[in-house]
Amino acid sequence: MTAHKPVAPFYAVAVAALGYALLFPMYQPVHFALLAAIALAVFFGVSLLCKGAAPKAAAAEPKAEAKPAEEKSTGNAELDKTLKDGRLALAEMRRLDDNIADPGISADIVRLEQVSQKIFDFVKEHPDKLTQIRKFMDYYLPTTLKLLNAYDRAASAGVEGENISSLLTKVEGMMRTIVAAFEKQLDSLFGSENLDISTDITVLETMMAREGLVGDQLHAQTNPPDGDINLKL
Repeated sequence: MTAHKPVAPFYAVAVAALGYALLFPMYQPVHFALLAAIALAVFFGVSLLCKGAAPKAAAAEPKAEAKPAEEKSTGNAELDKTLKDGRLALAEMRRLDDNIADPGISADIVRLEQVSQKIFDFVKEHPDKLTQIRKFMDYYLPTTLKLLNAYDRAASAGVEGENISSLLTKVEGMMRTIVAAFEKQLDSLFGSENLDISTDITVLETMMAREGLVGDQLHAQTNPPDGDINLKL
């Protein structure tokens, strides 16, 4: 963007010259010299005033806020929505962890955040698992955040009472169960992978047994012409 010089100094000089001409006779050389000196003083004085005002005007303009970088689309609308909702949920967990002073609840929130992040990472790599976390996204995760928000409000109330104490106790007693449920949700995502690995191991063992490569027979022998070399595994 090109910077423009202020025009105010030139206008000020013109006004000063006109005023001087009206007040004093301009047919004497001394008046021309005085007018030149006055014009220079007016020009530089107004220029300095304009420079001092420029930063203030610039500061008054609101700065355009940098937009956060948008997450790259995966090409799967349902997966994109799930990941976006997941990021919002994780941000809310961090906010609640900052607000809640109780170390036990804080530790549980940190664990929930860690497990939830792993769930979203896994689903991002395996979009076919989206159906397995639908109930987690639609009920368990938002309900957990609702409970934690209620705990946060009650703990921040600044008073003690039967209802507040009851609410805090109930949420505290439920947190370990929620953490275990989140961990089980993550574990369940590995169910099909565990089945695939078990199948691969069974096939591998069968083939190795068929080739005589299991147990004491798991070795290979080579007999080069110039000597005997035994290679055991």
